[in-house]
Amino acid sequence: MRLRTVLATFTAGLAAATSLVAAGPASAQQNRACSPAVTLDGFSDALDKTSYDGTFVGNLSALAVDRDGSLAALSDRSALLGLDARTLAPESAVALADESGAALDSEGLVVDRDGTRLITSETEPSVRRYSATGEILDRLPVPDSLRVAPAGRAVSNGTFEGLTLLPGGRTLLASMEYPLSGDGADTVRFQTWKRTSTGFRLAAQYAYRADAGLGVPEVQAIPDGRLLVLERGFTSGVGNTVRLYLADPRRATDTSGIENVTGQDGVRPVAKTLLADLVTCPTLGATAKQAQPNPLLDNIEGMVVTGRSGGALKVLLVSDDNQNAAQTTRFYSLRVRV
Repeated sequence: MRLRTVLATFTAGLAAATSLVAAGPASAQQNRACSPAVTLDGFSDALDKTSYDGTFVGNLSALAVDRDGSLAALSDRSALLGLDARTLAPESAVALADESGAALDSEGLVVDRDGTRLITSETEPSVRRYSATGEILDRLPVPDSLRVAPAGRAVSNGTFEGLTLLPGGRTLLASMEYPLSGDGADTVRFQTWKRTSTGFRLAAQYAYRADAGLGVPEVQAIPDGRLLVLERGFTSGVGNTVRLYLADPRRATDTSGIENVTGQDGVRPVAKTLLADLVTCPTLGATAKQAQPNPLLDNIEGMVVTGRSGGALKVLLVSDDNQNAAQTTRFYSLRVRV
């Protein structure tokens, strides 16, 4: 199925899957702009607190478009789900594990051009290649400094969250969620690998400066080589902060040989431009189960570019409900002009 067809059917399904969008006030229906660059087309809570074939459909940390146009959704509880692109209905569930059979903290997902799945786990961290049915095929090298302390300098639950293939499919990029020990506050590393005839080898590394107090849960490449970057944080009693940035690593300094990135001269971080703070999006009738500055917001963690429409990128987000009654599994359909 061609991507544009999938995109059209999914957008229709998104609108049909939730009555909350139609129930919103008339003014919200007329104005869906989050910013001059970002428009909210709709959202769906259709999968919130559901199960499929004994697998909880939640804890979603990443999304990808599969080769047949369906959606792949990754749970951070060691499960890979296949979703219908039009209705979001689950169609498959594959259990994941490491080489010893232990569970993963699976966070980042890429469907490679041969249909295999590249999946990060935050615990080591790691990037493994899996078959579509969950068998481990190989494992990519990871710099020692990016490993969780004491093996490296990364904090627990703060390593590889985002994963994306750059245009052309020859460069893989993973984003750390939080800074390494010794790096500047709010400076996270982006690690790349280059494809070779035998797999992926370690390549350049870049520094990205997140906003104060926020981490990077997801990164997605766009056709011109730039990146969409999600930044996210949570304050108890207040709720979530979620911002979408356009970032350009093409002139950034390779920091793979720099032990501590502290803002020193000669180290150029990844350039970034704010596209939208999602707190400014219209609610479209959304409700929240806990305090939020905008009831539309939740723990947004997954993102995928699904195509183009009218000169804008079609972008799909999903929130990770952490299997928590106070949080929601919610899909968001955006149009992003870059």
